[in-house]
Amino acid sequence: MTANWAAFATAEPDLADTVEKRFGAYTHHVLATLRKDGSPRTSGLEVRFLNGELWLGMMPDSLKALDLRRDPRFALQANSGEGTGMGGGDVRISGRAIEVEDAETKAGYVEEVEPPEPFHLFRTELTEVVRTYVEDDTYLVVQVWTPGEPLRTIKRT
Repeated sequence: MTANWAAFATAEPDLADTVEKRFGAYTHHVLATLRKDGSPRTSGLEVRFLNGELWLGMMPDSLKALDLRRDPRFALQANSGEGTGMGGGDVRISGRAIEVEDAETKAGYVEEVEPPEPFHLFRTELTEVVRTYVEDDTYLVVQVWTPGEPLRTIKRT
């Protein structure tokens, strides 16, 4: 089961707001894709939250774009920033990336983002969103959301 960003934000608005803020705090993040042989590849990436979707834009024929065309599964981790503070916690998103070929949709993205052209554009379908943070300098808290399930919160000392 998958969900787009709008469905996640409707189901868990507070967590969605925190995740967007974490991704908005820095420009570059880490995307994990799968190579032809199934081994992982990590790459830097900018992301956008627009019109109820999480978008991944990429240079033409970049290895990460070719990976996603072959196997749409991905994991995305927000830049943790400087030091060890990780204000707002560590956030990760997993799912499937679907390439957008529709000229009208791409034109709308270009109007909003003004990316260098040409480019690949992928819309995401989420399978999991995870936030990990420290509470009261005592607890490690892990929040896990998957489509169709209530938010799970795990606290560890």
